[in-house]
Amino acid sequence: MTIVDLLEKNSREIGAKTALVEINPEMRDNRRLTWREYGLVQPTGRSYYRREISWTVFNEKANRFAHALTERNIGKGDKVAILLMNCLEWLPIYFGILKAGAIAVPLNFRYSSDEIKYCLDLAEADMLVFGPDFIGRVEEIADSISKNRLLIFFGDGCPSFAESYSELTANCKSSNPEISLNEDDLAAIYFSSGTTGFPKAILHRHRALIHAARVEQNHHSQTRDDCFLCIPPLYHTGAKMHWFGSLISGSKAVLLKGTSPEVILHAVSEEKCTIVWLLVPWAQDILNALDSGKIKLEDYDLKNWRLMHIGAQPVPASLIKHWLKYFPNHQYDTNYGLSESIGPGAVHLGVENISKVGAIGVPGYGWQVKIVDENGAEVTGENVGELCLKGNGVMVCYYNDPEATAKTLKDGWLYTGDMAMRDSDGFIYLVDRKKDVIITGGENLYPVQIEDFIRGFDKVHDVAVIGLPDERLGEIAAAIIQIKSGETCTEEEINNFCMGMPRYKRPRKIIFADVPRNPTGKIEKPKLRKMYGADHLVLEQSKR
Repeated sequence: MTIVDLLEKNSREIGAKTALVEINPEMRDNRRLTWREYGLVQPTGRSYYRREISWTVFNEKANRFAHALTERNIGKGDKVAILLMNCLEWLPIYFGILKAGAIAVPLNFRYSSDEIKYCLDLAEADMLVFGPDFIGRVEEIADSISKNRLLIFFGDGCPSFAESYSELTANCKSSNPEISLNEDDLAAIYFSSGTTGFPKAILHRHRALIHAARVEQNHHSQTRDDCFLCIPPLYHTGAKMHWFGSLISGSKAVLLKGTSPEVILHAVSEEKCTIVWLLVPWAQDILNALDSGKIKLEDYDLKNWRLMHIGAQPVPASLIKHWLKYFPNHQYDTNYGLSESIGPGAVHLGVENISKVGAIGVPGYGWQVKIVDENGAEVTGENVGELCLKGNGVMVCYYNDPEATAKTLKDGWLYTGDMAMRDSDGFIYLVDRKKDVIITGGENLYPVQIEDFIRGFDKVHDVAVIGLPDERLGEIAAAIIQIKSGETCTEEEINNFCMGMPRYKRPRKIIFADVPRNPTGKIEKPKLRKMYGADHLVLEQSKR
């Protein structure tokens, strides 16, 4: 079975049921369906753009694009890149590529023109499907990228340098294409998040995608009665693989454009969402808004919401304890994974293990885990080592990068680059990225541990810890601290709070500034190192 079979099964069995809903609080087009027309009005009276499609329409849209691709001689082994903001058509386009037997190549919507070209060339993409938000960026490189690939524009007002998606698919059949697929066929290329430099192209088979769907449903028990609120970008494995739980169960999902506490809670309330995946900043924003009285739970109907889970980054235990004070009946799970392991679920806490908040959990469904030292030997006790994964979700390779592949894949094990430890109960705790470890005066400092401690100070909104050069100690820990809106804070207050940590872990430098995060919530530490002059430390660490 492949992931495509699940879509076709849903179309046959529950075709009239709603598959996807798109809600966009930023669009104000009165010709569109709105929340007001559905009786979904905020207290402010603002109405939101809302569309939905059934499983049958979803499948038919995918089929039309698949047929359009085959008519252009794009099939097995060919690659089609997607550069779109989250929208109702994103997933049908993705599945159309898979149905044609081609390889889907989702691109980060924040990529610059140069990064778009770099990724298209690295993946050897044969076609690029892009939307209105990217006309300017694609136009800058159109002459160079159109020489060996097709440019297809999705939206109104097709630019002269591209072909119209609507015209391309208008007369194509809506029936399932007769293209044989199996789990060994190549399916997708995802790009690493770029937090460590230029992104790598991560190649996956259909086996990995269907494994991700099975993992997600096993962990979170989705049924057809569930409704998943999807906020993160679909180009990323995290959002996509969590949505695969909706696909395998045949349940509704809501694609929400907007991350403010009011927008999230209204969507949960009005769409009767049962499962919500949040990033740490969004969860913290909701808590801050509740603490300040800016929003009140009694203004929303949240009785259907059963599960809140977080992934993509370490989750402070203090945040979840705070969350459960407002939402005591919520199940909670955290999921660990990488794009190289088809996203979340390689390690997960498990909804039954809320007493272990702070851990990333235990090996996920169908996954093996080990923690090794620098020589590849498994560590014992609660010693820190590199986390390694093995299972059907492991990537085939870094496409066109055999050297990086050889460093990361060894004897079927994926070496993650993340440092971790295991407690006496077998629960795994993420310590930090291997290359983020700070060595000060011969002591190893793990920034995540320091960040988790500082987040416990009630004036702190966000924090990032990096190493800065020091003549005597080699490097020192510097804390970049973002204070909550409306609060004031001094360096002395932070230093006094940090007295609760061992002396060698306390940051030697405090910097009050915003903490940059990428679209999947990860702290952009390379950007911080560049800002504060610590770039060379990463190069030195790579030699250790």
